[in-house]
Amino acid sequence: MERLTLGQVLAGIAPADADAIERAMDRQAQLTKPLGSLGRLESLSVQLAGIFGTERPSPQGKTVIVAAGDHGVVAQGVTGYPQEVTAQMVLNFLGGGAAISAMARKAGVKLVIVDAGVASDLPEHPSLHVVGAGKGTADMILGPAMTREQAELCVNAGIALALEAAEAGSDMIGTGDMGIGNTTASSAIVATLTGRSPLETTGKGTGRNAKELEHKTAIVERALAVNQPDRSDGLDVLTKLGGFEIGVLAGVILGGAYVKRAVVVDGFISGAAALIAGSLCSHVYDYVIASHQSAEKGHKLALSHMKLKPVLDLGMRLGEGTGGVLAMGIVEAAAACLSDMATFAEAGVSDKDPEVVTEEVR
Repeated sequence: MERLTLGQVLAGIAPADADAIERAMDRQAQLTKPLGSLGRLESLSVQLAGIFGTERPSPQGKTVIVAAGDHGVVAQGVTGYPQEVTAQMVLNFLGGGAAISAMARKAGVKLVIVDAGVASDLPEHPSLHVVGAGKGTADMILGPAMTREQAELCVNAGIALALEAAEAGSDMIGTGDMGIGNTTASSAIVATLTGRSPLETTGKGTGRNAKELEHKTAIVERALAVNQPDRSDGLDVLTKLGGFEIGVLAGVILGGAYVKRAVVVDGFISGAAALIAGSLCSHVYDYVIASHQSAEKGHKLALSHMKLKPVLDLGMRLGEGTGGVLAMGIVEAAAACLSDMATFAEAGVSDKDPEVVTEEVR
């Protein structure tokens, strides 16, 4: 597949199909059920119509791209887990032993595992995609986490992965992450791009107590003060505060929008990546489905800023793409109801008085 530049992708992302959305809304009003009785499934199905350009969407193929990367800020004691866990979990993904592995097998979702920039050495593996951005990011309280060239490399790698997934037949592309320290980076990104304070965006991550959370919040505040990220430039925010895996996921979101696929984002880390993608091209939000509400408090602020409504709220905060896999089945159900249900006319079922439903349809 020909590699596209970031500029080409940004220029090629179009808004969702407004005509298909209108036709889907009309079809919803004719299906054999009271209008609105399927709740969130109805709005999801209409969004899918806009994504795929048809009032009867039938998405086929599901892929979750799990990107892993390490963060230099772990040197500041922001997490209780050693950095080596990132590489160990990548091996667990490849061996099929992680939560995302079990869920994906059950749901028929293909997993793509990516070494975006893991600090520890990993053995070669035929199923491991290596970006080669670096051996983990620099400590963001001392200066930028990465160079702009590294940021662009990661975003472009994510775009390519999304395009490959689409070409291989996936109409739903999910995002997942692994990286010790990445909730600290995400807290800084969300604070910058939403205009909220680190106190509001920084959560417990892997289980910080009150004193440890206070320290983690102070580290985020210091990173913002040292780097002064430009919130009008998503690549600058990624460069100064981000992780290599966050850059890859931002690229996956941009690439999925470019090829008009449903992009099912996971939790807090994926939310930070979506904010970066959206800051580069706001049309991407037409294609993004927020799979769930993470227990990380900054995620709610991120979703609110993007005007995205989560499909699920199960108190999850694992990452890995687990929320995305769960939501994909619901997205499929939403599409099936819109596409495969009979209309009142087709089924010979009496509808409500047209004059009564006129206001409900819109």
